[in-house]
Amino acid sequence: MGGCQYFKHQRIYISFKTSENVTDKNEKNNERKDDDGGSLLPGGKKFKFNFNFYWIYGLIAVVIFGLQILSWGSGVTQTTWAEFERDMLSAGDVDRIVIVNKDIVEIYIIKDRLASEQYKGIRNQTFGNAVNPGPHYVFEISSVDYFLNYQLKEAQEKYGDSHKKIHAESESRKNWGGEILGWLFPILLMIGLWVFIMKRMSSAGGGAGGGIFSIGKSKAELFDANSNVKITFKDIAGLEEAKEEIIEVVEFLQHPTKFTKLGAKIPKGVLLVGPPGTGKTLLAKAVAGEAGVPFFSLSGSDFVEMFVGVGAARVRDLFNQAKTKAPCIIFIDEIDAIGRSRGKGQFSGANDERENTLNSLLSEMDGFSTNSGVIILAATNRPEILDSALMRPGRFDRQIGIDKPDLVGREGIFDVHLRPLVLKKDVSSALLAAQTPGFAGADIANVCNEAALIAARSNKKGVDMKDFEQAIDRVIGGLERKTKIISPEEKEIVAYHEAGHAVAGWFLEFADPLVKVTIVPRGLAALGYAQYLPKEQYLYRTEKLLDEICMSLGGRAAEEIIFGKISTGALSDLEKITKVAYNMITMYGMNDKIGNISFYDPQQAEYSFSKPYSESTAQTIDIEVRKLIDTSYERTKKLLTDKRKELEIIAKELLRKEVIFETDIARLIGKSPYSSKTVLKSSKSIAKKATKSSNGVSRKTTKKAKAKKLGKDSQAQ
Repeated sequence: MGGCQYFKHQRIYISFKTSENVTDKNEKNNERKDDDGGSLLPGGKKFKFNFNFYWIYGLIAVVIFGLQILSWGSGVTQTTWAEFERDMLSAGDVDRIVIVNKDIVEIYIIKDRLASEQYKGIRNQTFGNAVNPGPHYVFEISSVDYFLNYQLKEAQEKYGDSHKKIHAESESRKNWGGEILGWLFPILLMIGLWVFIMKRMSSAGGGAGGGIFSIGKSKAELFDANSNVKITFKDIAGLEEAKEEIIEVVEFLQHPTKFTKLGAKIPKGVLLVGPPGTGKTLLAKAVAGEAGVPFFSLSGSDFVEMFVGVGAARVRDLFNQAKTKAPCIIFIDEIDAIGRSRGKGQFSGANDERENTLNSLLSEMDGFSTNSGVIILAATNRPEILDSALMRPGRFDRQIGIDKPDLVGREGIFDVHLRPLVLKKDVSSALLAAQTPGFAGADIANVCNEAALIAARSNKKGVDMKDFEQAIDRVIGGLERKTKIISPEEKEIVAYHEAGHAVAGWFLEFADPLVKVTIVPRGLAALGYAQYLPKEQYLYRTEKLLDEICMSLGGRAAEEIIFGKISTGALSDLEKITKVAYNMITMYGMNDKIGNISFYDPQQAEYSFSKPYSESTAQTIDIEVRKLIDTSYERTKKLLTDKRKELEIIAKELLRKEVIFETDIARLIGKSPYSSKTVLKSSKSIAKKATKSSNGVSRKTTKKAKAKKLGKDSQAQ
């Protein structure tokens, strides 16, 4: 991070300890030792000597200041030959002169003459009121011979015998203060600069393992009983199965005899697997707040640095710290940063620092020296790329899947995030859960926050259902582009394109039920979109996938039927159907020619240039994919040609209102022939149920939600 880095100074506590073998307490003035080894004086105060590096800087300043004092103490004033001759020599005030080291002349004024006003500034010493013994003035000369034989001699002859004859003395002196300062100051400056650089390097690293001398130290953050971790298991919603698994691990650490008396062994590692935003890290935070044992937290990227061997050293240091705190938990977030499969995706033969780190982690988790009471908790959203040795029993014994929440889970999550909001009576968590299929906990939190911002922007006293609908649109499609100018021709193309999706899905049996259609531009590229409400299902039949392909092709088919031309607006639709078609043939075995064969390999390297099938099979796959898509396109064109009247009605309504809902479509072209899949009935029932269970801001969940929900106050983000 950028910004200022403050200079940190470590304090060294030097404790004066009493002997442990002393038995006579009176002889030692009844000194007592405190917990950290410092001595306690009879009054109960701990005697410690604090030292830090500011003392070094202060010592340097004192030395320099003292040397300056030595030079100031004599009260010597700089002058010149001209001033000396005019003001002092001519008046006969000079007692004697001393030539020092052949280049400095020191002038001593007669003691009685110091009382005159001319010498008021040098009369007394710098400190105190004693008479200044001299020298009183100094000036520099370039040549001793010239000064004595010409300048001084001529001046004395000029003023004659009326003045005292001045004799010049010569001395050789060493400037010890200057010499000491000359060699001591550079050394002290270098020491100070070295200390400054070392402390800056240490402070730049941030905490443990920050300095260059502690680069092999672990960067793990320790949470214990004294840490203020506010999140507990009661603060998590929608992750009931995962919570049960984790609670069992925590219970083993807290009450091990309950399990060990039956011969059970605690899992050494627990891996949290799931898409981003589903609450893996939040669940780990809850463990830190609930476990009651030391909890080490760090990221997988904290292990690897630019220096060779640092990652392995940090792993060893982490486990050494954990052994001293056992029983304890180590949490490694984004473990795929160091746990990637070895030997895959490598383009160089050089030693891989990440592999060394992984090898050290494998050895510490289940090597010859096993760690009793140390549990590894890790999180990743890419389990397929992790090394098989890391995933085996004995290391990560348990894999806890944390998927996106279902309808009941989303309702519980909405209950959590709606609680701090000021809501109107029409807001229903059940209806919001039904309108947000596929949303993770982080998405739901974002929807609630966006709805509150939209309501505040409109100066409302509470957040209503309309605000949530706008927030859902924003999360799905992006920010509404109110200033985006679209020509009437393009707007008409978009209207017929989206109407094609809506009509095709309306008359296909296995297509997802429609929620709404809009031609309001959103995000960077979307000029419109149709929103559907997919069912909570995990198995898809061939008919379902084919109907989904036809529905996606409805936009392009409508453009060709109405305008006789096609546009680039179907890009995202084509990407989707191409992926689905290839998956049907190469992964799911839904093709007669390819047969019941799956070419899916989750362990395949990311940058693989080889395919698990021959060139002829690849050609057959391409032909079958093209045939499947062409057949679906012709089927969609036939459907929309037969329903052209309905297509034009929906398109014109879109041009007029820009946003239409399922109820509008049912009113314009009649109910879907497959009415059981529409959201009319389900929406009404959900709204009715929500109305019964809603009383102002407080809401109660359904019986089914209650049965699955233990304590939902906050959700994974």
